[in-house]
Amino acid sequence: MSRPPGPITGPSAWRGEDLRQTEAWIHTFTPSELSELHRAVARVHARALTLPQIGRDDFPLPTLGPRLEALRQELLHGRGFALLRGLPMERYALEDAAAMYWGIGTWFGGARSQNAKGHLLGHVRDVGYDLADPNVRTYQTTKRQYYHTDSVDLVALLCVRKAKSGGLSSLVSSVTAHNEMLARRPDLLPTLFAPFYVDRRGEVPPGMASWFALPIFSWHAGLLTTIYVRRYIESAQRFPEVPRLTPRQIEALDVLDNILEDPAVHLQMAFEPGDIQLVHNHQILHDRTEFEDWPDPSRKRHLLRLWLCPPDGRPLPPAFATRYGSVTIGARGGITVAGTTPHAPLEVV
Repeated sequence: MSRPPGPITGPSAWRGEDLRQTEAWIHTFTPSELSELHRAVARVHARALTLPQIGRDDFPLPTLGPRLEALRQELLHGRGFALLRGLPMERYALEDAAAMYWGIGTWFGGARSQNAKGHLLGHVRDVGYDLADPNVRTYQTTKRQYYHTDSVDLVALLCVRKAKSGGLSSLVSSVTAHNEMLARRPDLLPTLFAPFYVDRRGEVPPGMASWFALPIFSWHAGLLTTIYVRRYIESAQRFPEVPRLTPRQIEALDVLDNILEDPAVHLQMAFEPGDIQLVHNHQILHDRTEFEDWPDPSRKRHLLRLWLCPPDGRPLPPAFATRYGSVTIGARGGITVAGTTPHAPLEVV
């Protein structure tokens, strides 16, 4: 079990208290960039392409494209997240907004299935499910999500409509979380580099168990890679064959969560319609606060989500294949079960 020799430095080790003083992580679309996006969508419609048929070559962005390329490098090798702002959502039908969003996504990676239904385009919206059901995922409710990572290299969220109140997004550098753990409780840090058992929440690939085991922190190829969903670690305890969490593991998780909750460490932001947030899961944990929604169904909070696998992602430890299906760069991540047919629904299903 290898670990970093000490605190990790560089642009990935940011603190929320510092980034709140700058907007360097926000890119606001210019009028010329929006015009370029509109032309690309018109080209897609003229060819009658469905969302899964749209590749990067089908969505040319002569001037915006190089900017998106640079942002992808910032995601993979720098700060680990970005916010794109300024899509005029009031101008678009959902079909047009989804095509524009998908086209932007192709500049960051290929879409991966987000659930057992094979959704390549996800809908983050309260559908009235009960989180007490162990097969329900938090994004389908109004409840707080708590800090976690998704099972793919990159995740993108487009705000279609915001909630009546709440629903704030919060990010933490997992590199900073590691450094804080090293400073505060170095005795507990090795525990987070050992495997924890995690519930698949009923989305079980062929030949796999209903749970998987991975360390929260992995040190591989000179990089810290993180995977963490505490709620699913705890719900894995429902399986009798899964080892019971030890007092030391619980203490380590409690200390980690206290670090993530530190306002000096995390960065909170409110989404506006037309915002696109991009996050590198291997080095960023994300959270969403609980929200109150509008009673009118046509006004309910609605985000579109993409899980993306870039062609130039980082090397992952071999053990990640148990969750990602593969560790092959450019062809990994997502959730696939028997009978899954990937598709991109335009309605919440």
